[in-house]
Amino acid sequence: MPQVRFTNAWLQSVKPNPDKGVWYSEAGGKGLRLYVGTSGKKTWYINYRRPSDEKVSQHKLGDANLFSVSQAREAVIDFLSTVNRGGTPWLKKVAPATPLTLGAFVCDYYAPWVLEHRRAGGETLTLLQSVFAGFLDLPVEKITVELVEQWRSKKRREKGLKASSLNRQVTALKAALNWGLKRGIIEANNMSRLERLREEDSNTKTRYLTSEERERLLAALDTREERIRMGRDNHNKWLEERNEQKLHDLRRCAFVDHLKPMVIVTLNTGIRRGSLFRLLWSDINFQEGILTIRPPSEKNKKLIHIPMNPTLTNTLLAWKELTGGDGDNLVFPSPKTGAVMDNCRNAWASVLKEADIQNFRWHDLRHDFASQLVMKGANLNTVRELLGHTDLKMTLRYAHLSPEIKRAAVEMLG
Repeated sequence: MPQVRFTNAWLQSVKPNPDKGVWYSEAGGKGLRLYVGTSGKKTWYINYRRPSDEKVSQHKLGDANLFSVSQAREAVIDFLSTVNRGGTPWLKKVAPATPLTLGAFVCDYYAPWVLEHRRAGGETLTLLQSVFAGFLDLPVEKITVELVEQWRSKKRREKGLKASSLNRQVTALKAALNWGLKRGIIEANNMSRLERLREEDSNTKTRYLTSEERERLLAALDTREERIRMGRDNHNKWLEERNEQKLHDLRRCAFVDHLKPMVIVTLNTGIRRGSLFRLLWSDINFQEGILTIRPPSEKNKKLIHIPMNPTLTNTLLAWKELTGGDGDNLVFPSPKTGAVMDNCRNAWASVLKEADIQNFRWHDLRHDFASQLVMKGANLNTVRELLGHTDLKMTLRYAHLSPEIKRAAVEMLG
């Protein structure tokens, strides 16, 4: 019988043997056993011996979906205590007394799985625990369609949240509850009946750069680089006057740091920020001129191959020479930790302010990539493939920019 350390995370992850059921015990445990059947059903049992009997008996505690590890251990202690006193224990005495709350479900069951199997698992948990903080103490079955609709209406009224934002938040809750339903942890997902809000506000979110804004953005990036170089020059002069070792001369570097090359890469690939932060040098084939975005870094798990234009190629070659990166090393590691970067908000906000560009997010660089392609004649299906969209509907937001679509429509009259 395999001996393991029982934890809720392990309980959720253990897989069945399709050929035969498997028993598990815990080293140093006091009689608690788990049986995993060929179908995947998991059941707690208690091995025990009465004071007057040398024979080891077994008692079925119940479905493991109804008992967390800590509840099962408490049940064993209560059971064995009753047996040692000569009493007869009953299952109903150790059954869970309180319904499963949303907070307990997320923390004890969903969290271990989503953190292990989803790259953005931490962000998902933060969203569930912050956005739905008012629901965490409620039993899962009490979270009804009517309750969430009232919550959603209040958010729109008091916070002015967009329909698209609310839909994303509710989708995260639906996904968590569906996960629990499939595994038998909860009996029903009321959210499956909740309809999405109509995202009329999404039509206003396709923001891209005008030609003047693009010039100002690139100029602001150059200005920032020159400012940093001048700062290094002045500091090195100060060190030289004191006969101290000077720092590396930034005048000899193609870039002073990661920001400008990251912007250029995004403008020429439409890569999402999270995928950019996790991009590896092995994903860039300079010989074939292809940049590959591999799952699971891309949101929809689709492998994307993007041809590199000369601007992109020259930028990445200069950055590679500067950083010495290769292999499975990150292209843009965090300058502080060397690990995956989490944001570049301050530097980005400073550049936008310098360029006098309003209402523009980093993600809008992706919109700009797509918009420029469409306006220069690329067909929508090609744009869809480059963006990694699974549904053409997502790409149709750029259709109004296509001169070819308009020309074809007008020519139909002739």
